[in-house]
Amino acid sequence: MTGISTQDGQAELPSPNSTRSYWLRHPSEKLLGHRTTEKLPLTADVVVVGSGITGAFAARELVAGGRSVLMLEAREACWGATGRNGGHCQPGVWNTSPSIARFELATFHLIRDLVAEHDIACDWQIVGGVHAFFNQQLLDAAKARIERLKRHPDLRDKAALVVDRRDLADRLRVPEALGAVFQPNAAKCWPYKLVAWVLERLLDDDGGQLAFNLQTNTPVTHLQKVGASWIVHTPRGQLAARQVLLASNGYTSFLLPRMTGLIVPVRGQICALRPPQGAELLPHSHVWLASGSDHYLVDRGDKGVHGDADLNYGPLILGGARFAAPGGEEGVSRDDSINPRISRALRRGLHHAVKLLPGAGSDPEELEASSEWTGIMGYSRDNQPWVGRVPCSLSGAEDGDDGLWISAGYTGHGMPRAARCGIAVAEQMMGKEGGVEVPIEWLVTDERAEEARTMALPRTVEDGIARIPL
Repeated sequence: MTGISTQDGQAELPSPNSTRSYWLRHPSEKLLGHRTTEKLPLTADVVVVGSGITGAFAARELVAGGRSVLMLEAREACWGATGRNGGHCQPGVWNTSPSIARFELATFHLIRDLVAEHDIACDWQIVGGVHAFFNQQLLDAAKARIERLKRHPDLRDKAALVVDRRDLADRLRVPEALGAVFQPNAAKCWPYKLVAWVLERLLDDDGGQLAFNLQTNTPVTHLQKVGASWIVHTPRGQLAARQVLLASNGYTSFLLPRMTGLIVPVRGQICALRPPQGAELLPHSHVWLASGSDHYLVDRGDKGVHGDADLNYGPLILGGARFAAPGGEEGVSRDDSINPRISRALRRGLHHAVKLLPGAGSDPEELEASSEWTGIMGYSRDNQPWVGRVPCSLSGAEDGDDGLWISAGYTGHGMPRAARCGIAVAEQMMGKEGGVEVPIEWLVTDERAEEARTMALPRTVEDGIARIPL
């Protein structure tokens, strides 16, 4: 039996009263409070736990493959990390292995093509991404990895090193950086609207067959293996399923206590900042790296979003700075509050990092936040997602059962990974061959779990870079 009591480092259930995310200001009327059926069914082919981008794309694939899917969400649909992130999708190319870079680029193209094909109103806009470096050690590491890309013809034009002072200042708007990597494949988007479209489409296309049943405000409290079925317990009753997919990311260890420490809940904090009067639109999304910290920024460019006619655009969505708080918010699985130390660091986070105002004048040291919120990320101890069948050593099942599956642990980098991970694990559940293949490092094995427990939790992008061999 899993998920009954908690241990040190284990996630809790999602907070019932979460902070108000910028992306969730106007939720889907169809999805808000949605329950496809008044009561829970007694059985299901597949139960998907979680309704973020992983669960949505997995459910879409499973329904297309002829499976009936019951999706259980502890709160409202897409109310977790996907509805609380930084609003950008940027594959890692220079800062990861070639096989993972290819997977992430393919995910980027999948979302791009889906949005274009169906004209999904999720504000998808390809803007290119800037990774700026503010210490020599990081810049040297980037140079070495950009040089490595030259050995891979399909990747060499996907990332470029910029060290020219004029280009850094005028083109990339990072005049105080020592250097930067520019990646053309980076987009800003409204992730909640993307996932809401997928879920709404599943509900609309059902035709009364109940192939897709969404139950919001129905937390899974624990899982129990009985015979050939997994018994899924909720406050509204229990049901039996042959297969269960955990698309629960940072909350995974609540239901799988044996994954405590392998996927660690980490609270991230984000704010919507009002740009200063006279600021110019940032043409790219940004990540900037300095020793022991990393931040990520997108410029929404929404005229009048604050209702102020004198503002040219806004807001600036900025996340990061978690190490402004002791412990870096590691092991925190409640998103019902914000940390004031991180709030202050974020409001002051753009000064010296990017140039907002034209000319030689200084940008203000601190900006006003129109909204602030938190969300729970799932940090993987070995810096890689966990995708596939959960072995008995982690599930607690004693009969070699293959009915429990997982796709989680994106370490704050889910947008260019989760959609195709969801598709891949769905294909595995259906026994489909020749479909999406995830990097071998991401598969769930006993050996991987054992090795991962000996590692230190990655704390920044810098830590992740150090683990990638040249």
